[in-house]
Amino acid sequence: MDSFFLQLVSGIQEVLAERHLGLLFQVAADVADECAVYRRWWAEHRVDGVLVVDPRTADPRPDLLDELGLPAVVIGGPPDDRHPGLSTVWADDAGAMAALVDGLYARGHRRIAHIAGLPGLAHTERRIRALRAEAERRGLTEVRSVTTDYSDAEGAAATRRVLEGSAPPTALIYDNDVMAVAGVAAAAELGFAVPADVSVVAWEDSALCRIVKPWLSALSRDSVEFGRTAATELTSLLDGARPVRCGCRSPADRTGQHGPGADHLSAGACRTAGARCRVRGPGA
Repeated sequence: MDSFFLQLVSGIQEVLAERHLGLLFQVAADVADECAVYRRWWAEHRVDGVLVVDPRTADPRPDLLDELGLPAVVIGGPPDDRHPGLSTVWADDAGAMAALVDGLYARGHRRIAHIAGLPGLAHTERRIRALRAEAERRGLTEVRSVTTDYSDAEGAAATRRVLEGSAPPTALIYDNDVMAVAGVAAAAELGFAVPADVSVVAWEDSALCRIVKPWLSALSRDSVEFGRTAATELTSLLDGARPVRCGCRSPADRTGQHGPGADHLSAGACRTAGARCRVRGPGA
């Protein structure tokens, strides 16, 4: 379980504990298995509601939850009018990517690689589309996304592939902190220094980003509050409230987390993205 989910669960548990509600975890082999779990839980009256994570671009779960009438909050999915019975708590991934690209572009970067997460996940696809749109808007032709399984091994492998190309990127955006740290090590093995030769930005901030030297640039959002919001919306559903679409835009900024002399994105750009960030490193 990565840092984002640990913090998310912590926030969820805080709210549920106030209501003396238990949090049940179930590991599912795949989405089909997860759907079977929902059917069984609802038939056996084992749960009062569910929190759905990692929505897919082609996802059967919302239709099933509508069919069952099972109270549910989808965490990370965009608002969807096709499922008015479900609440949604989402983050502005597109806005965050736009702010990142804007900051990198302003510092001279023209070759950017995005080491993304699992293909098919809704938030992965939103980030990829947003990067492509920002690149097209600026006429950038050497911008790409590479999908992985979020692991350190695949993050390092993807880093090697893009840096060993004929025109290596001068900036790398990683979809989580684990891949970013692994990417820094892989870059060093190839002779690339961070931030002198290549800038690195992690989508999720954590202690890992502050263990490496210099500290990594990172998007920092309050994942605990994200969990609290999701759990609050679920308890509201259980109390008979109408489903809502809630966009979480509560940035948290760690002062100085990117080391001395770091350049800063403007506060306005950060607020637009729903996250605060700093970027350091070379131009193209």
